[in-house]
Amino acid sequence: MRHRSNLVEMTSQHIQHMHKALTQMNVQIHHVISDITGLTGLAIVDAILDGQRDPVELAKLRDPHIRASEETIRKSLVGTWLPEHLFTLKQSRQMYQRYQEQIAACDEEIEKLVVAFQPRVDPGAKPLPRDRKKRRRRGQKKSTHPKTGFDLRTESYKLFGVDLTQIPGLMAMVLTLFSELGRDMSRWKTAGNFVSWLALCPDNDIRGGRVLWRARRRVHNRARGLIPHGGIYSASRPKPVGRLFAADEEQTRTGGGHGGDRSQNRHHLLHDGEEASGIRRNPVGATRRRTRETVRSETQRQAQQLGYKLVPIEERPAA
Repeated sequence: MRHRSNLVEMTSQHIQHMHKALTQMNVQIHHVISDITGLTGLAIVDAILDGQRDPVELAKLRDPHIRASEETIRKSLVGTWLPEHLFTLKQSRQMYQRYQEQIAACDEEIEKLVVAFQPRVDPGAKPLPRDRKKRRRRGQKKSTHPKTGFDLRTESYKLFGVDLTQIPGLMAMVLTLFSELGRDMSRWKTAGNFVSWLALCPDNDIRGGRVLWRARRRVHNRARGLIPHGGIYSASRPKPVGRLFAADEEQTRTGGGHGGDRSQNRHHLLHDGEEASGIRRNPVGATRRRTRETVRSETQRQAQQLGYKLVPIEERPAA
């Protein structure tokens, strides 16, 4: 998995090189469509490298699912076709294709190794639970490999005995976490122990009753770097859990304390509770309850400091 991550990073570098070559030729197609490596982007780049320069003909390669109109794409394809930049674009495109082939070969090898592990559960005797995210995954990539038939959700269920893909933000990181941590989570009794081991929680240096230093410990842990990605993915989901992660990310950007710490700790708490219960609990409901309890306790503390006392409102029967 680490080697695959390196291949993906090198692939992204060549994508940036394609962006730069297009920008130097004043071709702004990569600002009009969201992904230059999609069907429309690669079709236009390949046509440019084959000698096509007419913006009208290039715009006809637009996929029907692209939001930008054909006229907008046509205007973004008017540029200066300098030979040195075309040569750079050609080599970057070839290197991107080469790394894509290497990633595909790496995926096939990973699939062979994952299948060789002893499963903890037999899907035939204990069927895979219903996918609660099926409606939310419309338009997203399927977890089944189109050529080999490798199903990430089924194989991860056999590895761990529970469906970890239902945890917000872990859909695409299950195998990466498995390669870094294994599947024996009994080494950490609670989610707090796990967060502390990853050095994601603030560490206080207290001497003489005074806090001299408060920050996260600096450790080199590859698993630690995966958790923020899961939080960022969850923050993009239009659900209550996603809104909580989005609020933490916004507080981090605006400099309002340790929003990123809370986001990562929250992700681990969801992971710990759902894995222990076999994904039977509702993470959204549990998160809402914890949020209400936190607001209630914080309000009571502030009222006590100001010399007030909170009294719950009594429900009166309707007249």
